[in-house]
Amino acid sequence: MKDQAVTEQTLPLGPAASQVAIKQLGTNGGGFFNVNSSHPFENPTPLSNFLEVLAILLIPAALCYTFGSMVDDKRQGWALLAAMLVIFVPLLVGAFAAEQAGNPRFDALGVDQATSAIQPGGNMEGKEARFGIAQSALWATATTAASNGSVNSMHDSYTPLGGLVPMGLMQLGEVVFGGVGSGLYGMLMFAVIAVFIAGLMVGRTPEYLGKKIEAYEVKMAAIVLLVPCLAVLLGTAVAVTVPAATASVANPGVHGFSEILYAFSSAGNNNGSAFASLAANTPFYNFALGIAMWVSRYWLMMPVLAIAGSLAAKRATATTAGTLPTHTPLFVTLLVTTVLLVGALTFLPALALGPIVEHLQLHGSH
Repeated sequence: MKDQAVTEQTLPLGPAASQVAIKQLGTNGGGFFNVNSSHPFENPTPLSNFLEVLAILLIPAALCYTFGSMVDDKRQGWALLAAMLVIFVPLLVGAFAAEQAGNPRFDALGVDQATSAIQPGGNMEGKEARFGIAQSALWATATTAASNGSVNSMHDSYTPLGGLVPMGLMQLGEVVFGGVGSGLYGMLMFAVIAVFIAGLMVGRTPEYLGKKIEAYEVKMAAIVLLVPCLAVLLGTAVAVTVPAATASVANPGVHGFSEILYAFSSAGNNNGSAFASLAANTPFYNFALGIAMWVSRYWLMMPVLAIAGSLAAKRATATTAGTLPTHTPLFVTLLVTTVLLVGALTFLPALALGPIVEHLQLHGSH
């Protein structure tokens, strides 16, 4: 049969365009085809790639302006958008730099990873040649900054630090743009914590948008920030100790730990992307990841609504010389610092066991 000529080819077809619009604009993720937006029927050209990435971020970013309009102070919305960009842009540059640097182990094998007229250079494993490293890194960063989950490259094939960026963006709570609406209220919870910290430093009752932030609001905001962290870390801790879970890991060692951590980070923060070498379609992962998704959705909505109701019932206070302005570069800096500190203090130990130690192994002696 080896000499039999192939005369027919079956191509999968269907209403891909309509589904792509929904999954991108609605930050839904998924894909009509199994390989998602790396499939040429979903994403054929660099132009379509740009438009689809733009669609991921379009509504979440626009909602910052909507928020400013609704509170009758557009500067508040611009401040939130600025904080998101201050986090997003450096992480995007970091992901691109890590992938463009390539795999140092290949140098000893004589593999040319330099950029030239005939090759993009760097780490092209798991990436489409028509997109290259720049557009692949942009998509990976955007899809995990938002609660999207669609991909145009395989995150599992990224370098350790390149893979750390999308994982870290999810672990921050997907408040850098985030999902349609959910990213905005996530960042607002960080704003509540930020003004509370500022109030502690100056000895004043914190205020946000003219409303006093008291113990009740701080407790509810803390629940919003801590519940996803608990779902991710507890789920990962259980998975690495259960044989039925570790049996699904295709790459043992630190990268296998990263695959499990990524899976729970994705489920616990409403993303949907994956380090795809983890065989997650098993009874354990279907149940454990489902619990993580359920907890991290409903146990966030309730405290957010509770804060909204509490603030709506309060009378606005007059602005004084001691009121912290929440639209200035100083507040943007405080807000960004709060987001990064909460993320680092929560997930740095876990990241040190996964992508960070894998990076050190990659560049160490062997």
